[in-house]
Amino acid sequence: MTTVDRPTPPVRTHKAERTWVGKSIRRVEDPRFLRGRGGYIADLVLPGMLHAAVLRSPHPHARIVSIDTSRAEAAPGVHAVVTGAQAAELTDPLPDFGPNPAAHTWRCLAVDKVRYVGEGVAVVVADDRYLAEDALELIDVEYEPLPPVVDPLAALADDAPLVHEPLGSNCAYDRTFEFGDVAGDFERADVVVTDQLRWHRSGGQPLETVGAVAEHDPATGGFRVHTNSLSFTSYLFMVATALKIPANRLDIVPMPAGGSFGSKLFVTKPLVIAAMCARLTGRPVRYLEDRVDNMANCDHHGSDRHYDVRMALTRDGKITAIDIDTVDDYGAYIQFGVGHHGNALAQVVGPYTIGSVRYRVRAVLTNKNQQGAYRGFGSEVNNWMLEQMVDKAARELGMDPVEIRRRNFIRSFPHFIPTGNVYDSGDYDAVLDKTLELGRYEHWREVQEQARAEGRYIGIGLITAQERSVFSATEFWFWFDEPGAPVTSMPESVTLKVDATGAITATLYSCAFWGNSPETMVAQLVAEEFDCDPHDVSVVYQSSKNGLPATGPGGSRTTVMLAGAVEGASAKIKEKARRAAAHLLEADPDDLEWRDGGFEVRGVPEKRKTLSEIAIMLHLFKHSFDEDVESGLEESKVFDHPYTTMPSADRKDLGVFYPFMGHACHLPVVEVDVETGVVTFLDYAAVHDCGTLVNPRSLAGHIQGGTAQGIGTALYEEFVYGPDGQLQTTSYLDYPIPTSLEVPELKIGHVETPSPWTPHGIKGGGEGGRMMAPAAINAAVNDALAPLGVRITELPLTPDRIRAALRAAGHGS
Repeated sequence: MTTVDRPTPPVRTHKAERTWVGKSIRRVEDPRFLRGRGGYIADLVLPGMLHAAVLRSPHPHARIVSIDTSRAEAAPGVHAVVTGAQAAELTDPLPDFGPNPAAHTWRCLAVDKVRYVGEGVAVVVADDRYLAEDALELIDVEYEPLPPVVDPLAALADDAPLVHEPLGSNCAYDRTFEFGDVAGDFERADVVVTDQLRWHRSGGQPLETVGAVAEHDPATGGFRVHTNSLSFTSYLFMVATALKIPANRLDIVPMPAGGSFGSKLFVTKPLVIAAMCARLTGRPVRYLEDRVDNMANCDHHGSDRHYDVRMALTRDGKITAIDIDTVDDYGAYIQFGVGHHGNALAQVVGPYTIGSVRYRVRAVLTNKNQQGAYRGFGSEVNNWMLEQMVDKAARELGMDPVEIRRRNFIRSFPHFIPTGNVYDSGDYDAVLDKTLELGRYEHWREVQEQARAEGRYIGIGLITAQERSVFSATEFWFWFDEPGAPVTSMPESVTLKVDATGAITATLYSCAFWGNSPETMVAQLVAEEFDCDPHDVSVVYQSSKNGLPATGPGGSRTTVMLAGAVEGASAKIKEKARRAAAHLLEADPDDLEWRDGGFEVRGVPEKRKTLSEIAIMLHLFKHSFDEDVESGLEESKVFDHPYTTMPSADRKDLGVFYPFMGHACHLPVVEVDVETGVVTFLDYAAVHDCGTLVNPRSLAGHIQGGTAQGIGTALYEEFVYGPDGQLQTTSYLDYPIPTSLEVPELKIGHVETPSPWTPHGIKGGGEGGRMMAPAAINAAVNDALAPLGVRITELPLTPDRIRAALRAAGHGS
């Protein structure tokens, strides 16, 4: 295997004792949200604001023959009607990171052809949303229906209808990566386990859907757009290009996400529609998706995969190789390329010492809404696939699921996996041991045995899996031999200002309030640096025009990156404050030490200046200092990725691109009613290792919420398309999500193995629950049904699927 140079960063020295990092505190942003003052898109009303609504295609695949908008244009309160053809004159294609975007152009409205049910074909702008919706019914569209392709495996056939004719195929990407001696390891294997697995698509269900409020300034030709989408700062120029303006004419104002779970990552379509309409009408325009819009046209459905997998093992249960062939249904477009599989390749071997990997991915286009991001971004599917294979291997070898995992654990760190990525630290045995204790594993095995004697089917699921965190930009382009844009920067920035009274304000530059409670997290990090109370720290957000380089949330990266930025900006402030204090105390700067919110002379604690005393002098008394001292106390830090290495030219080594590896063990206990197929939780324990904890209370919320979403993925949620391409799940009557009645009380535990390379030793933790729960619940259901010879390899585990599996095994009718 070709390798690349892998210099490791210096090991950080972490504080033995901390005041605020690691302490559970109430979120500093809660008061305004609890009082209904959160400031969501739906709350923003500008003078003269108009409202947009989009006409959706009823066909999964059809040519647009003609559109007559005359009746809609004459309707009361209507200010503009824009068709796809007109939109193509007003805007350029939307940003696209997929392969060969020129051959499958993606626009804010369809131009000549619709490719899935729900794709927009026209937009109406009216005095209010009701009038806009009424006018949509007056638009007459003539379609020429085309045969849809819905099954991704059928889409690969040579005679399948083409979603994009210029591509010449429905396979947008096909590549096999091989790391290590895969063929040799399979030849030498004592046991080879094979399986076919199916993961159906679902998606994040945000409380507030995606929206934007846009204003156009005809004097400058620029836009100011408020949006609840995420991650615009780094790629602002791409959105500006879609609007046909220079990037310095676009100012994006971040709004609270209102729930994202990945589904609002870089959502451009609502922003471009609102801005296009604002320029056309000369008035501010709001476009906020309704629930059907969001479910059918959000561009962020989750993964939709078929797997063929082989796993090689020795007779004593050591896993030596894995061979993965996956077909992933991306829908009609492929905006993020196959980045979902980069997430998988970052942790493809899980916590196990697997020596070689073959990974083939085929990205298939079908007549469905396209994939985007959903909590885990594809790595949760890899966890499920891998844990299914480990469980099957354990059954074939007659091993306990605990023992096979323990036998294969990685125990020496840092550990480079076959793909080239590194695991920075971990203690997988400690996590497993704590979970077995917390989840009362032996107790439930005894209960299970007794229940089976009574004809009841109780199952215990145990999985151990990874949560990669803090992606590097190299993940975006290592898929290609000749990448179009081999970017390497994914920074995060913070500005800290100490005012004349000593109060501290932190300014963030990505997006406003998403799931990891950035205000609380940054306030705690600042408080740790300056010995103040987190609730006394003010956290504000800057719009893009005045912003520093930033990437925004995603890939469990934000806490690590903002911690680095806060650390860097704090160091600059302290250095200036040290020089000022030395002058005021008539001491050598090297003799001063920071203690309890100020600088004091080492060994003479009564000789000190607090930060407030230093700040007021720097703000108001310039001539008390040397001429080279500038007034004020404000510093910024642009923090780049702490550790990444480049892929090798032959892609036999993908480099370090997701190095801070969290880990978790989930242990759910379920009972399956074989008459109804209903799954009931009896217990659930989850232990996570996210490195050093910043706010255990907030992290527990992540784990609980992520596990709830994982329960939805495992048991309930599925975007179902019929053979005719119609989306059959367009409301919560058809797309059930778990309520508090379906989510058990979680027993949550933590193990802390600090990263040697990040500030405070932090690792990401925002996606943990959902990345583990589907695999764990599937394992529990299979364990329950094992005496009946039933093993289910398809999610979600709906009652119908469970009953069908039982019937196929000869149980019931």
